[in-house]
Amino acid sequence: MTAYLLRRTGQALLVLWAAFSASFVLLQLMPGDAVLIKFLNPDLGLGPEQIAEIQAAYGADQPVWRQYLHTLGQFLSGHFGYSLQAGVPVSQGLATNLPPTLRLASMGLAAALLLAVGLALLASLVRWRPVRALLQSLPPLFASIPVFWLGIMLIQWVSFRLGWVPVINPGPWQGLILPTLTLAVPISAPLAQILMRNLDAALAQPYVAVARAKGASQLHVLLRHAARNAVLPVLTMGGMLFGELLAGAVVTEAVFGLNGLGSLTQQAVGNQDTAVLQAVVMVSATAFVTINLIVDLLYPWLDPRLAHAAGS
Repeated sequence: MTAYLLRRTGQALLVLWAAFSASFVLLQLMPGDAVLIKFLNPDLGLGPEQIAEIQAAYGADQPVWRQYLHTLGQFLSGHFGYSLQAGVPVSQGLATNLPPTLRLASMGLAAALLLAVGLALLASLVRWRPVRALLQSLPPLFASIPVFWLGIMLIQWVSFRLGWVPVINPGPWQGLILPTLTLAVPISAPLAQILMRNLDAALAQPYVAVARAKGASQLHVLLRHAARNAVLPVLTMGGMLFGELLAGAVVTEAVFGLNGLGSLTQQAVGNQDTAVLQAVVMVSATAFVTINLIVDLLYPWLDPRLAHAAGS
């Protein structure tokens, strides 16, 4: 098990290095010089020597390979550099904007899991075929809904028409209800589809027939015998969707006017603030890799056969 843990941790670190390298190269390929774009403004009254000093302070006058090694060393030490637009450490902006995004993404994932499990259980318990077909058709519908459109519709109907949840000056938790639903609905679709398919396959196994022959109820068979075998692929999909949740959170924050990584990224893109963009990419990649690493480590605990394979 120790070898398995070390191997998976090494793979996670390799993915993070690849994400850092790819994002650094892509940001370097952006047209224009962000320092010159900001400080060549005639209204600032800066001369060529002063601009050269600013470029040297930000390391923009160094060769690309040296900038890469310098930035990599900064990230390894926990220092993300300085924001070109705000002139403050990037870590300061992340400390302010990251917690709201993580809170929204975590609540969206939890709501998506609840919605997916509820749909799958109902589809497995309902015997009437039209209702079962209706429940099975909901995940494809959810997957086809754009996040921004769903957010706008929830604001229009739930808030403005029905008045159930305010979006103007809401409370700290009221303001998260509609954004959480906006994230949860499309993310729940693939989870529900996989869970429905796996539950149907598990319910067709011989041990389920034995449990029913012993007098076990449909709900008992579903929860006690079928659910554990059906949930493993859902964990993998949930880990993979966490990265999509972070991306969806950025769009959702823009729709609902929330402060988080969405507003920070939007400002950084508009100002070509590469230090902030690099940090946002690495924070998202770290969250994605960490969630998937946790899921991989949970697999041997949930399935003893995998634990034996991991230990071998």
